[in-house]
Amino acid sequence: MAVPTTLAEAIEQAKSSTEAAIASGSGRWLIEIVVPEIALEAQSLTWEFTQLFEHLGAGLKVLFCDTGAAALARRDWGETNFRINDLGSRFTPVSEKISPEDEAYLVVAPSAVEVKFVEELCNLAGDRPVFLLIPQLEDVSIVGIGYAARQIRDRFLSTLQTCYYFRPLEGAAVLKTPDTNWQVWMAKDNNYELIAEPKQKPMGEVLERLLLAENESKTDASSTPAKKLGILSGMKRFLRALNQ
Repeated sequence: MAVPTTLAEAIEQAKSSTEAAIASGSGRWLIEIVVPEIALEAQSLTWEFTQLFEHLGAGLKVLFCDTGAAALARRDWGETNFRINDLGSRFTPVSEKISPEDEAYLVVAPSAVEVKFVEELCNLAGDRPVFLLIPQLEDVSIVGIGYAARQIRDRFLSTLQTCYYFRPLEGAAVLKTPDTNWQVWMAKDNNYELIAEPKQKPMGEVLERLLLAENESKTDASSTPAKKLGILSGMKRFLRALNQ
């Protein structure tokens, strides 16, 4: 799969990967497009992805992380063939959001704050698939260093599968689909070159070392410093594309 050069391309890739995951009939799936402030466009993205579940009709339940967002979606979308609800709160248990007729769940932009609710939902869902659309859970996996955070990683986050992951960087990109390892790409001229395929998600210092090593090898191979600027160096173009 090629590195997308626009947000529209990234969304189409994510949708193709999601269709394949839907066909599997089960699993806990992450659909991640890691672009600043993309959660602000969660409603419009969610609408696009609900169309992939059209065959389920009312069997799809879309869960927003708060009642306000759920109410806004109901107002803007009008009558739908799927059901819309919120994820629950400390006053309303997640168990009340689960129905026997549910066939799949699409959870919209859950953050580290909602991770316990998402975990409970996944446990209650059983074999029914759960899709986390543009989740904001990376803080849980890289920032939390206490015992509770380690427990969440070992007990729950480790059970999540990557349906699609795309993260544009300064002159580089990280990409993952269900049928590939993690891929680290670096900008080269007007294209991208695959520089690494780690088995684990490259983050933090690991990702920095991979990019630094590649930059140093390019610098050693020529008398001029390697270019940092790539096709996706400006993430703002992705955000602008959301409203086109």
